[in-house]
Amino acid sequence: MQNNILQTLTKEEKRNLLVKLFKNKAILFREGDLCDAVSIVVSGEIKIVSTSFEGHEIIFNTIEKDEIFGNNLIFSDQPYFKGDVICTKEATVVFINKQHLTNLLQSNKNFLIQYLSIQSNFSKKLNSTIKLLSYDSAEDRLRFYLYNNNNEIFFKTITDLALTLHIQRETLSRLLTKLKKENVIVRSPHRIKIIN
Repeated sequence: MQNNILQTLTKEEKRNLLVKLFKNKAILFREGDLCDAVSIVVSGEIKIVSTSFEGHEIIFNTIEKDEIFGNNLIFSDQPYFKGDVICTKEATVVFINKQHLTNLLQSNKNFLIQYLSIQSNFSKKLNSTIKLLSYDSAEDRLRFYLYNNNNEIFFKTITDLALTLHIQRETLSRLLTKLKKENVIVRSPHRIKIIN
């Protein structure tokens, strides 16, 4: 749905957009920087990361091609980034400043509908993450995540999946080995499925 939002703009409206290319590992914003634009990732990948009191990296969000960030901050009473915004792949990002965004929301109905859809999907994802974090055990988190994804998940690496589940990589590896031995799941290098 997100990839359609730029397509709702006229040529005239697109003239007010700022488009930038960032290299891998480039820092777009630092934690605490003011969020004064909505940003759309046209290509590449962005992560919003912070560091815990114990020194562990916390990934708040991964934004991939055609996804948006800053939309949950720009109109808030504390519009400051909660982590560093970093490219994990070379990325092209489109920025829509707050004034232009306000104008678009008032004058372009299709843009407004797409923007509201993005906001709704973001809220749904956030609620799902909050529910995931309410489970104490790693197994409960994995089962909840599988359930939310029709009992089958695809992932790049175990590390990425562990970050998504907010558990230690080693804990997840042990859990997957256990569940496979118990014939609860089928596992391939990038896929896990619950056995019916």
